[in-house]
Order: sequence, then structure tokens, then C-alpha cells
Amino acid sequence: MPRLRYLTTHINLPPGRPPATVIRACLQLVFEKYRWFAPTRYGFFATWNQKLDPNHIDYDALTETYEEYQSLCIAARTDSDFIRFAPARDDSRPYAYNGRITWEASAKLVSKPAWRAAHVVQVAEIMRLVNSPLAEASLDEDVERKTWRQVPAENGHGSIGTFTVRNYSGGLSGLFWRSFFGPPFVRMFGERLASLPEDCRKPLGEELVLVQPYELPTDSGTEQGDARERELIEQLGPGCFYDHAHHTPPTRLPALESLSNVIH
Repeated sequence: MPRLRYLTTHINLPPGRPPATVIRACLQLVFEKYRWFAPTRYGFFATWNQKLDPNHIDYDALTETYEEYQSLCIAARTDSDFIRFAPARDDSRPYAYNGRITWEASAKLVSKPAWRAAHVVQVAEIMRLVNSPLAEASLDEDVERKTWRQVPAENGHGSIGTFTVRNYSGGLSGLFWRSFFGPPFVRMFGERLASLPEDCRKPLGEELVLVQPYELPTDSGTEQGDARERELIEQLGPGCFYDHAHHTPPTRLPALESLSNVIH
């Protein structure tokens, strides 16, 4: 059986946990307004054994699971679509771990122009709802290629996976098919961001800008796609990004002092 290919969208969260009222608002957008998929299972972490009626969604049960386990996963009948809410679990180290909302959708959907157009609007709306500083979307293999690398194991036997950049406080792991930059990154890039070609830059209002190097996520990892990414990274400032050729971390970081989870 061929492996499912996903279009992965990570919507990063600010420090702190979004309250259940905000999670409920997100869920109502996702399942009533956007209709991302018909939810039939839910749980926490990777345990999705609770049944859900997609025609009568029990939002109380979903938010109660989120509050109890500080995690919530909701899936379709098959494994083609799911969404996961995973806020950072250590308030004493606000940027040690990357709290995020992850949406995995079948990569087949991306071939539809209407779906791609709706994706921009929907991600931007959720980013504003949760005060997200950064969202990134690409094929799952491209996300893995840019956010993980293999390094020799400490015991000298084999290798282990490690982050290229642990979270957005350490800079950016790369440019993706779609990178949605919120206020800290818009300010970090400054005029460099505003000077990007209009065919790959889309202002979305309120210090939110989409940068999209190429039309389709299937262009990621190709010779042309990689060249376009390098060109835009050079314009934005290579110090803002992880250097995959030399495995060196970003040297320019966003100012995050004013970023907090201000939703109540």
C-alpha cells in the first residue's frame, strides 16, 4: 500500500496555552465554516479511540479532552486528514518547546486552485485567533527535510535525528511552499520583506505576510524550487535561516519580548 502524502501546515503558538474557549472557536471554524474534513475520531497525543459524530460534533467533549490532557487530536474516518492541538507544556521555559496546531491534509487536495486559495485565508484567520507569530505549510517530506537532520549518536553507533532549529525563537529552518510571517518576523525582515517580488509576496494585513516561492508544493526539493528558495533567502537575509549546506544555525533572531498569548 503506497504511503499517504500529506500537506502539513504548522501554526505555531505563542508562549502559554490557548484557553479552551479559543480552541473551541478554532474547532468551530475548522469544522463548520471551513469544513476541512468530517471528524469521526478524537483523543490526545496519538490516541484517537474516542468516537465523534460528524453531524453533531460534541465540542464540550473535545474541549474537556484538551483541558485534561493539554493535547487534542481529531481525525477523519481514514488517516487522510487530522488536526492536532499541542501547546507548549512548560510555562517556565516559554520558548523551549514549540507549541503548535498541526493540520495534515491529503496532498491530493493541493491540485485544486480553489483549495489553495482557501488555505491562505483560513490559515491567516486562525493565526489571528491564536496570536500566532509564524505558520508554515509544505509537503510532509519537505517539512521533515528542513526541520530534521541525522547526526552521529553519542555512543558512536549509528545516528539519531535532531532539530535543525528547535523552535521559532531560534530563527527559521528554511522557506517552505508557504511561510506566513507574523509581526516578529515582519519586523525582523523589515524592508527586505517589502522588497520581495509581488509574485511571491502577499500581504495579509495586520503585520501578516505570506511568502510563497513557487505555485505548488510539489516544486519543493526540485532544482528550480531550491534555486528559488535560495534567491528569496538571499534577499531576506541568509542569517535569518538555518544553513543546510554547512549545518549552522541562524544568526539573526526575531524579537519576541512582546509576544504572548493574549487571548482570553
